[in-house]
Amino acid sequence: MAPIDGISSLFGLEEHDTDLRTEIVAGLTTFLTMSYIVVVNPQIMGQVIDVGTRSDAQIVQMLTVVTILSAAVATFVMGVYANRPFALAPGLGLNAFFAFTVVGTLGVPWRTALAAIVVEGVIFGVLTLIGARKYVIELFPKPVKLAVGAGIGLYLAIIGLQAMRVTAGDASTFVSLNPVFATDPVAIISVVGLFVTFALHARGIRGSIVLGVLGTTVMSYLAAALGYNAVPAKNAPQGTTLSSDAVLDPISVSTLSSDPLSAFSYTSGGYDITPLIGAFLEGLADIDSLAFALIVFTFFFVDFFDTAGTLTGVSQAAGFLDEDGNVPEIDKPLLADAIGTTVGGILGTSTVTTYIESATGVEEGGRTGLTAVVVAGLFLASLAIVPLASAIPMHASHIALVVVAVLMLRGIVDIQWDDFTHAVPAALTLLVMPFTFSIAYGIAAGIIAYPVVKAAGGEWADVRPGQMALLMVFVLYFYVRTSGLLTHLI
Repeated sequence: MAPIDGISSLFGLEEHDTDLRTEIVAGLTTFLTMSYIVVVNPQIMGQVIDVGTRSDAQIVQMLTVVTILSAAVATFVMGVYANRPFALAPGLGLNAFFAFTVVGTLGVPWRTALAAIVVEGVIFGVLTLIGARKYVIELFPKPVKLAVGAGIGLYLAIIGLQAMRVTAGDASTFVSLNPVFATDPVAIISVVGLFVTFALHARGIRGSIVLGVLGTTVMSYLAAALGYNAVPAKNAPQGTTLSSDAVLDPISVSTLSSDPLSAFSYTSGGYDITPLIGAFLEGLADIDSLAFALIVFTFFFVDFFDTAGTLTGVSQAAGFLDEDGNVPEIDKPLLADAIGTTVGGILGTSTVTTYIESATGVEEGGRTGLTAVVVAGLFLASLAIVPLASAIPMHASHIALVVVAVLMLRGIVDIQWDDFTHAVPAALTLLVMPFTFSIAYGIAAGIIAYPVVKAAGGEWADVRPGQMALLMVFVLYFYVRTSGLLTHLI
């Protein structure tokens, strides 16, 4: 009993009205929901990282090890230092920006891009230590803070429904019902699993989300054994065609093999990550100061506001927010995030950030850093059993996102919809976030709108000078990001 009592005291389980079993289940739930990154991040990063002495397969294996290590370190720091149930890993979207835009389109050497990640992480750490990040986040208008959780819920719903193959891309309407839904085993099994999970949750069964994910996984492999393609091929081409007028978004294509035990065949070259560790130092040797600063600024902006939105939204779901909508002691999780980004860049991967999938563990009752420590331990364990860690099909794990999306929408009731100056920034945050696939853009829309509608309504006194400064920063960012300035300079 002594070790259990020690763990309870260290993380304050009683104080947070939780227990060891709940925290373990919450950690397992979060890990299962975000474990796809173990497979997806190496596939994205491996397209632009070239180590002459290694084969493409070995580079992907090296990146898998780096992904796991960076996620484990950052999440462990979050759990032990910040005592929050938030998990971290290389960000999906941030890694695509790294690979396809910075390295692919702009032609920046991958080592230089890693240097930008490390610099960004160091800047984050310094700004956190002096309280600047906390100050900026507390500048977020209250309607934006209250809308972030629901906006993330809508964002999660879009990701989840696409991964479940319920929705698909459409040239005319942008998104529509999967036109072959009735004959798509993945879609049918996903929906069955989703409603089973809803039913378990409605019955008040603890661990309902993880049970739903595991149950859907079992159904998927049983269907595959019977000859139905319920576990799509590991390297399915991007934009897998469903019909002549509908195409799946690449994120919805499962990256798993129908034979998970053959997903990876590790060699000593795959585990040796020394060519990646410290590669950013070479990237610092020959840089154009202005172009490099713009790249750092772009990484910085997206990571800053993605992290701020995730921490605020997940904290709202966990009941952590104070009466002003702020996250108490936010400096600790922010510093853990900064450490994760720096460590990830040093090891050789893109920006490490707090994951919105942490909300799944929170909904299972996770309230302390023990949840994060469990996630970190599972990441480390996956070093030895990567095939098993990646055996959960994406469509199965992502039903959890739809369940959590429904639960996070409850935050909408706290918004003052009868006050137009509150409703506009809140509504724009809610709408822009899912439609642009960006937490940061949703926050930006809300913050830009707040001073405008307040001024128009004759309520200038409610606008703080810092909020006007944020407005100008957002306008500058959108100009840099969408005007072609980066391409012109580089």
